[in-house]
Amino acid sequence: MEKIGIEQISLAFGFIILMLGLWGILSRKNIIKIVLSFTLFDTGLNIIIVAIGYLKNKTAPILDSAELQTDTASKIVDPLPQALVLTSIVIGLGVTSLLLVYALKLYKEKKSLFINDYKDLKW
Repeated sequence: MEKIGIEQISLAFGFIILMLGLWGILSRKNIIKIVLSFTLFDTGLNIIIVAIGYLKNKTAPILDSAELQTDTASKIVDPLPQALVLTSIVIGLGVTSLLLVYALKLYKEKKSLFINDYKDLKW
């Protein structure tokens, strides 16, 4: 029987959080809960990207002058997924704050956070 590694656990955990966020986006009626579900979805996606970019028995891509050798590239992890996740975290924070500001404005206008109360722009 094969041993389950940290990569599989992280990937499964990220997928569970992603699906929980997607379920919350599609099923909740409260605008704040929808925003929180979006944040869960974003966090799960970031965990999945990091889990996919992880390579066993490799080191972080931090190099100094003593480590510059010809076979250094085979000993390090690709830094691109980590850079993408850092960028995604910053963008997710901006989008979440914008959604919360929209929710605040909607609440001030209609005095409700229930999404079915907003029928102004429905077709």
